[in-house]
Amino acid sequence: MIKRDYYLEKIKDKMWNGAVKIITGIRRCGKSYILNEIFKGYLLESGVAPDHIISVALDLEEFELLQNPRELSRYVRERILDEGRHYVFIDEIQMSRKILKEGVDPARIAKEDEPGMWFTFYDVLNSLNARPNLDIYVTGSNSKMLSKDVASNFRGRKTEIQMHPLSFSEFHDWKGGDLLRDWDEYKTFGGMPQAVLESDDRAKVEVLNELFANVYIKDVVERNNIADPSLLESIVDVVSSSIGSLTNPKRLSDTIASREGGGPSAPTVRKYLGFMKDAYILREVKRYDVRGRKYLDYPMKYYAEDVGLRNARLGFREQEETHLMENVIYNELVRCGFQVDVGVVDVWGEENGKNVVRHHEIDFVVNTGFEKIYMQSAFSVSDPEYKAREVLPLNKSGDNFRKIVVISGASRLWTDDDGISYVGILTLLLNLTIAIRV
Repeated sequence: MIKRDYYLEKIKDKMWNGAVKIITGIRRCGKSYILNEIFKGYLLESGVAPDHIISVALDLEEFELLQNPRELSRYVRERILDEGRHYVFIDEIQMSRKILKEGVDPARIAKEDEPGMWFTFYDVLNSLNARPNLDIYVTGSNSKMLSKDVASNFRGRKTEIQMHPLSFSEFHDWKGGDLLRDWDEYKTFGGMPQAVLESDDRAKVEVLNELFANVYIKDVVERNNIADPSLLESIVDVVSSSIGSLTNPKRLSDTIASREGGGPSAPTVRKYLGFMKDAYILREVKRYDVRGRKYLDYPMKYYAEDVGLRNARLGFREQEETHLMENVIYNELVRCGFQVDVGVVDVWGEENGKNVVRHHEIDFVVNTGFEKIYMQSAFSVSDPEYKAREVLPLNKSGDNFRKIVVISGASRLWTDDDGISYVGILTLLLNLTIAIRV
């Protein structure tokens, strides 16, 4: 068993809080496992009777009929045995269909009232949640359907817990091997549980390729009625190749056109990127003008939810550790609940006798809720010129927020005379609070 204590504690903290608990994240990252194995095991050990835990998995054939929300509601209600406390687990809630409400004639409904003519899983969950003896937990793999934009559908009574593939600390705890060897495996094959559990490298590759082709691509194509899956795959390939680099839909469109002799329009690329973000395959990071204190529209960065999936998509050809480090650091910051932006610092200087402005990048502006922390992923600062380039935007930020440079290896945190801290990535990943005190 791979322990997911971080998420178990999050779930335990939300028990009986009066809200529907929604566990979101990319498919196959362990959402069902945390509910039906780890959390259920905790409940049973705590004395909860097995028949007071009601489990439904809408992605399994045996529960296909329950994708009809009325059937789902009936199924759960029939299994409420008494007034004692019951726990309801529903996997992949986004697979529930919407159906017309009873007695509704669509032909007589005004266009602006059409959303109200459907009976959906929101109605089921709100109704069940009104019962004081039910504690409800659902999992979902569609961020758009379960985002804050639809919070009103839950009447303000939902709690979201974002789940991710295994972090490096979870991976290392489970492997228990040499730290550097574990890091080499993790940055290559990532933290998808199915791949982690394979002992053979070739098997890991097969799992990752299978997940991307027959789970993620297939799911995005079917969910969004995409007529040309090959176009989606081309966009996935280009974005995977440019992980950690500034880009925008127009630039991605031009890259595909140059490679294939023709490509999609920028609006199409933007739409397909949205589909991949909704499925948690990619995460989009906006740029933040540090001195101007405002967000910039373009360009932005994209990071892979799992570096192993990204590497498999590229046939394990493009594995520069600098890019992989940056992606893993970003994932760890997001996993710990921080809002993360890409920082931009404008620095004026002289060139050919003229004053010019140059844009310098801070890899991560980490918002802790109390302050900001600036973080650079630099791999190595042994070369004085390279170090100077990396710390320049930190020194020119114009404020006194903490500044951290993450380098390769497992070196301890130390701070130079300019107040800039340095720490090895493995030290950071095993204990993020070493650098970020909240």
